[in-house]
Amino acid sequence: MSTKSSDETAPWLTADEERAWRAFRRMVAAVQAGTVRDLGAAGLSEPDYEVLSTLSERPGRTSSLHEQAAKMDWSRSRLSRHATRMEERGLLRREPDPTDGRGCLLVLTEHGFDTLAAAAPAHVASVRRHFVDRLTPEDLAALEAIARKVEGPEG
Repeated sequence: MSTKSSDETAPWLTADEERAWRAFRRMVAAVQAGTVRDLGAAGLSEPDYEVLSTLSERPGRTSSLHEQAAKMDWSRSRLSRHATRMEERGLLRREPDPTDGRGCLLVLTEHGFDTLAAAAPAHVASVRRHFVDRLTPEDLAALEAIARKVEGPEG
């Protein structure tokens, strides 16, 4: 059995691969910086918006902490700390999870829903300005196809 890690044997990126990788990173950073800045003007962080928008789409405006953490690819403890801060601001409340004695449910409050409703138009405008309106329909379709290939489990 080899003691080398798999990345010790990975071939270096070609010039084309390196350019594509760096362009992707710059694109993600630029879009994220713009949308984060615009959400901040509405008093929300990206994770705040993710939690609020997810809860708003769920039956009863409720999700288990476990489900929300998995959706965001966060640990339960990280989301729990973030949810505490959101709860202190009145954006959500916690309730016991009847299916998980150690877990809790995150419930969108009216204040949280109103905050989301107030921020959503500016967020959509931000996504358009920093991303959608810069691409053609063909670009968007290609990007979606690429994202579906990359987002799945490693094969």
